[in-house]
Amino acid sequence: MSAPALATRGLDKRFGSLLVAGDIELALPRGARYALIGPNGAGKTTLINLMTGMLRPDAGQILLGGEDITALPPQARVKRGLVRTFQINTLFPHLTALEAVTLAVCERRGQAGQWWQGLGRHRATVEEAYEILASLRLSGEAHHVTRELAYGKQRLLEIALALATRPKVLLLDEPAAGVPKEESAELFTVIASLSQDIAVLFIEHDMNVVFRFASRIIVMVGGRILLEGRPDEIAADPRVREVYLGGAHHG
Repeated sequence: MSAPALATRGLDKRFGSLLVAGDIELALPRGARYALIGPNGAGKTTLINLMTGMLRPDAGQILLGGEDITALPPQARVKRGLVRTFQINTLFPHLTALEAVTLAVCERRGQAGQWWQGLGRHRATVEEAYEILASLRLSGEAHHVTRELAYGKQRLLEIALALATRPKVLLLDEPAAGVPKEESAELFTVIASLSQDIAVLFIEHDMNVVFRFASRIIVMVGGRILLEGRPDEIAADPRVREVYLGGAHHG
């Protein structure tokens, strides 16, 4: 049996006396679509920061494809295929969508230092960038400046930048935050249709989205994993309904 795409073993993190991650054990299979849910302050973003190397755990291990990456800095994890999204507007507000993704592909190929020579010198790179945009239904926005894109399109462009690194695992921290409801369904439809070579773990507060798009759901409360299961198991669990779903049933 092959190793999970991403796994943690006994992951612990404290800020002083505050436990933000306690004995976290999870395994994300290759090609999985998992959701991470829980009330505010449950430790969800902290867990992603631990897995991506933004925070150092006090104890435990992080494994990428069976390889221990616990001591690696964030950039080394990206090169090995563990990627998270960041808000595009803070990164490349003056570039077009195609320029931003081409630059990310250049970075992966070790060509970023030649960026000043212009896109004409990097035809294969530009073609790859355009294919990434097309796969996310963004080809029509290729020549639009990123800061002028609709917010839902900006969030898709963030995913395009992540895909330019050729990830094995993609971590999405509230990808639909701030996106109008009618756009968030399209956003998650695109996420769901990503290559099955990529495992996806996403944090999301909209339970309708979670139950529609996640094959399994991990519930965190107070820095610990309360339970993990299929959407129907999570929806039926009285602890989840009490702690997080407010007693409401989601099918």
